[in-house]
Amino acid sequence: MSEPSMTTSGGDRLAGKRVVVIGGARGIGGEIATRFASEGAQVAVLDRLVECGTLLAEQIGASFFEVDLIDPVSAETVTADAVAALGGVDVLVNSAGILRFSPLLDVTVAEWNEIFSINTRAMLTTMQVAARAMIAADHGGKIINIASMAAKAGGANEGHYAASKAAVVALTRVAALEWGVHGITANSLCPGYILTEMGADTRTDDDVATWSSFSPLGRLGDAADVARVALFLASEDSDYLTGQAINVTGGMVMH
Repeated sequence: MSEPSMTTSGGDRLAGKRVVVIGGARGIGGEIATRFASEGAQVAVLDRLVECGTLLAEQIGASFFEVDLIDPVSAETVTADAVAALGGVDVLVNSAGILRFSPLLDVTVAEWNEIFSINTRAMLTTMQVAARAMIAADHGGKIINIASMAAKAGGANEGHYAASKAAVVALTRVAALEWGVHGITANSLCPGYILTEMGADTRTDDDVATWSSFSPLGRLGDAADVARVALFLASEDSDYLTGQAINVTGGMVMH
């Protein structure tokens, strides 16, 4: 099954906004970067995938920065470099993440630390960099963190992944509470089964049919489904929305 195509046209809902997208080379992050650029944003894409990220940045008129999120110094320094290159930051999107499968009884400390270092710890670092810049500029801002429906529903053989995404939801809510006084909103998105490169090498047509049956809409989502909600959160339409964990699951999760 082919992956969904990237957005090619838009409007001006984010005209002049400076956006940093962590994990923006492909998948959900790539679609968000593409859609935001099409809506007039100046976008910086940060990722470890140099070839893919550079190509996307060229296609959408963005800048690309190579980052290693496992390394806390790289996560902090490269995010700060991207913010400086943009002349500030209005929107931060944290879309980087990894998924590993292991029965709970078999999860090792190394596996746990790997998941949390990328899915949660690096997110804290990039949020701190962006929030400091937003506070210093005294113009507010928006933080959008990609969690997962696993944060709410769990999932067999993905205990460490689900825990890391639940931590994303909690971290986002604390950011909303602490930084709201500075005009910063923070929300998380909880996608369900989304057709992206993640898991594509093992995903079968039977898998897609089975997973689609879990949704009242009878289909799986694609990256554009998530990007459209992210665009709402990045725009002024969501100015009074903060601390929320919004499902983009086609009704698979309703709480």
